[in-house]
Amino acid sequence: MADPAPAPLRRRARVRAPELTGEGGWINTGGRRYSLAELRGRIVLLDFWTSCCINCLHVLDELRELEDKHRDTVVVIGVPSPKFPHEAEHRTVVDAVERYGVRHPVLDDPELATWTQYAVRAWPTLVVVDPEGYVVAQHAGEGHVRAIERLVGELEAEHTAKGTLRRGGVPYVAPPPRPTALRFPGKALLLPGGNLLVSDTARHRLVELAGDGESVVRRIGTGVRGFRDGGAEEAAFDEPQGLALLGDGSVVVADTVNHALRRLDPVSGEVTTLAGTGRQWWRGSPVSGPAREVDLSSPWDVALWRGRVWIAMAGVHQLWVYDPEDGTVAVAAGTREEGLVDGPGSGALFAQPSGLAATPGRLWVADAETSALRWVDPDGSVHTAVGTGLFAFGHRDGPAGQALLQHPLGVAALPDGSVAVADTYNHALRRYDPVTDEVTTLATDLREPSAAVVVGEDVVVVESAAHRLTRLRLPREATAVPGAARGARREVTEVAAGRLRLDVVFEAPPGQKPDTGNGPATRLVVSATPPELLRDGQGAGTDLSRPLALDPAVRQGVLHVSARAASCDDDPGTAHPACHVHRQDWDVPVRLTGSGTDRLSLVLTGRDTA
Repeated sequence: MADPAPAPLRRRARVRAPELTGEGGWINTGGRRYSLAELRGRIVLLDFWTSCCINCLHVLDELRELEDKHRDTVVVIGVPSPKFPHEAEHRTVVDAVERYGVRHPVLDDPELATWTQYAVRAWPTLVVVDPEGYVVAQHAGEGHVRAIERLVGELEAEHTAKGTLRRGGVPYVAPPPRPTALRFPGKALLLPGGNLLVSDTARHRLVELAGDGESVVRRIGTGVRGFRDGGAEEAAFDEPQGLALLGDGSVVVADTVNHALRRLDPVSGEVTTLAGTGRQWWRGSPVSGPAREVDLSSPWDVALWRGRVWIAMAGVHQLWVYDPEDGTVAVAAGTREEGLVDGPGSGALFAQPSGLAATPGRLWVADAETSALRWVDPDGSVHTAVGTGLFAFGHRDGPAGQALLQHPLGVAALPDGSVAVADTYNHALRRYDPVTDEVTTLATDLREPSAAVVVGEDVVVVESAAHRLTRLRLPREATAVPGAARGARREVTEVAAGRLRLDVVFEAPPGQKPDTGNGPATRLVVSATPPELLRDGQGAGTDLSRPLALDPAVRQGVLHVSARAASCDDDPGTAHPACHVHRQDWDVPVRLTGSGTDRLSLVLTGRDTA
């Protein structure tokens, strides 16, 4: 992709190019190290990039044609320069080079030594070094390859005339192929029959696996980069990512590097194009219209929500929607500016939204570059659950306002209304509970998890850099379905609109007494379906009594109450009596009326749970 009318690059004053140094060493060279002196006589194009940066990935795609056309005069050298701590690990760089199909030498620069020597200030940055070893152009951002190609033509002519141009093959040594069923899988989808559909991203195809997550049922796509509709053996993708099931049973695929949405008929294996032209959106292009006529930009994930397919448009830091009924696309949220700003969708800022998960009341968004978990309300407004900005990241559990993620790429809605986050650069699966507003860690030592999908009481995690799916058992509290009977079935309770007093009465079993020796040993968690039923009083606390504020505009719903208390054996003759934990959950259907009760009492007797 390039700007249709790129400005020409002006030559810099002749400055000797600094030497290439990097503590991480060289990749794609068969172990050989290169100096600029060895490359004298060639035009050297340095590409400073990092794997988290969507603009950097766009430049990698832009460079492919230039590399092929000028293979005997131009040597492209990638210089990965990390933003996140994870990107400074050499293994991460090796993985990224293979994942994104880099076919030129790469100098790993974890300490930013070469970055500093060339006074680079932004990702991506391209630097042109002429055959005599002088820097002649440097430009940050994407969309400059056409102008650079014109400069390359000028340099070829100039140095051919001077006798200083040396032609020859590219010093590139391909890594050996690895025999794995998947290669850097991106996303996964549970099909109605129980099989799993996986985007086999680095091999440019889809793979259907059996319910065990390992046995290959079939492959869809040629496995070679391309943009072609057709049957399972003829269709071609280019680094596909997100997958979503449509109402008619078909699957929509975010075909990321083709900047398109594709449709898969899971019965026939036929692939067609739903949206996109194959060209990347560029400033000034339409932002709405017939789906096959509007350019898209690196769609990374898709989710069906409220009748439309929502698109995590990572390339322009926005959310778009595709309407299956009228075949149109349009911007739904985001301004194209990169950042973290909540509010109405038209003014909200995102930074590479890369994961989506739909629930009836919210669309959850993994906003990768801000290391944030966001959500969209049905009115289109955007909110942030976890995350504070582009350079706030880490691994910290606790209250959401203090919790930290690191470049999450995936999100999945759990049965209880909480959210699992594929915390990619922390190699972890995290959980955000909107009731308690807390973040916990479900699993670690996952190799770059990029997505998760719920299968029964398990969650299947896409371990992208481990090239596999991993099945984990969800904690019990994450599998309780809101609205389903978790205790005794109750009739609808008529309650007063406005204020309602909730009291949970704890009755210790015979022979026991409440454990109050070390402060409160009780916990009360309250939520509602729909969430709008509760204006105030939701969340967790230690007091078993609580005032609730109910919205009169919501005529009926379900109050979800979870209570826990501890008791100890009441035997004066025992020096160290045994203690017990009791828990009970209630789903209380309520109807708001003018004559309803203003007090709700529940009795906790329970059974030992620990």
